Amino acid sequence: MKLVDEAEITVTAGNGGNGCVGFRREKFIPMGGPDGGDGGDGGSVWLEADENLNTLVDFRHQKQFRAQRGENGMGRQMYGKGGQDVVIAVPVGTVVHNVDTDEVIGDLTAHGERLLVARGGKGGLGNMHFKSSTNRSPRQSTPGTAGEERTLRLELKLLADVGLLGFPNAGKSTLIRAVSAATPKVADYPFTTLYPNLGVVSVEPARSFVIADIPGLIEGAADGAGLGALFLRHIQRTRLLLHLVEIEPLDGGDAVEQIRTIERELEKFDAGLLEKPRWLLLNKADLIPADDARELGERIVSALGWTAPWFIVSGLAHTGTREVMMKVQAHLDEMDREAREARESVQPGGPGDPSEADSSDAG
Repeated sequence: MKLVDEAEITVTAGNGGNGCVGFRREKFIPMGGPDGGDGGDGGSVWLEADENLNTLVDFRHQKQFRAQRGENGMGRQMYGKGGQDVVIAVPVGTVVHNVDTDEVIGDLTAHGERLLVARGGKGGLGNMHFKSSTNRSPRQSTPGTAGEERTLRLELKLLADVGLLGFPNAGKSTLIRAVSAATPKVADYPFTTLYPNLGVVSVEPARSFVIADIPGLIEGAADGAGLGALFLRHIQRTRLLLHLVEIEPLDGGDAVEQIRTIERELEKFDAGLLEKPRWLLLNKADLIPADDARELGERIVSALGWTAPWFIVSGLAHTGTREVMMKVQAHLDEMDREAREARESVQPGGPGDPSEADSSDAG
């Protein structure tokens, strides 16, 4: 199955138009002189982030993009018309790689943000530029330069505040249905979620956050097993991870081992993911008595040596989900406050401004 969060395209900017060799010919002006104009610049290719797009599916069918060539210069010192730019709309969150050099060209993270990916060629000079006291009739001009051509790899990383991760059938899609207006497919077989789903959790008016349901991970995901490896990149942007696990796996598995398996895959893919705040959600608690669920949950966190927040929830019965979302919103608000204070502390004249020297050290 070909997924749509990665695509490869070729972009070609327009060539510059050629300069013109021309001479002025008018009645009663026997020596009009050179008047060949310059060629127009070629069109460039831009990528523009569009919040109305959420996949790279359009690039399955169109992989070649070419900007317009600049027109050639003309007589009477007329410049050629510049080629028209090509603007390619991509989803917000698209990372652009140069395939040939494997370097990251840019990262489009805001609606309307533009990135120049292929610059148009410059127009050539007409012969009017080569006139001199010793060369009154130059027949010299220059051709336009070639536009840039690049092969690009587009990689979409969803922009979400919170990411749900866990094994297939852990109940991630059910949970996101319970806490947001998103309606991902839910069924009792693995890999129901084939694409990331985004949902907006509204805690109260003017207080909300975006949550992403990432397709299930299995052992070996970082090496390409299952579907989750294709989406591990999405959680790199999230600010908080909610690690979902069945409190008592229906297939007879061990919740502790499942959690550790996911941790190993996160570390293998990007060790920095383990440094992100990660809370544990013990799901499907509606299938066992409340007292047994609490006792089992305590045994799980004890075996893990878990120190971060953990919760017992049921996405299907909506048990505990509201409490978790309220705590998530409070956590994100606190992160925003700390980031704001950090920015203010380094503003000119602020307490963290390095330009503010201690006057007691002067002289």
